[in-house]
Amino acid sequence: MEIIKRQGKEEKYDERKIYASCYAAALNCHYPEKKSESIAAKTSKKITQWVKKQRGIISSSEIRQQVIKALNDKDVALMYEHHLDLC
Repeated sequence: MEIIKRQGKEEKYDERKIYASCYAAALNCHYPEKKSESIAAKTSKKITQWVKKQRGIISSSEIRQQVIKALNDKDVALMYEHHLDLC
């Protein structure tokens, strides 16, 4: 599955990027490593399932919105959402 990034560049979907972003967001919420790993694993699995159901090219912003919806922890979702503003 192809993803369109913010700058218009296309790249292959990589579940590891979702996992890493969610893991970092959970760690920034001061969760222990095990809990952060669990949150990241569950969320990346949900998003990968969602991506596989999509047709055509997906934008990275669509994926970000799905990740925010999939995160069950409001603090982690907020940290994930605002991470883009810090880059």
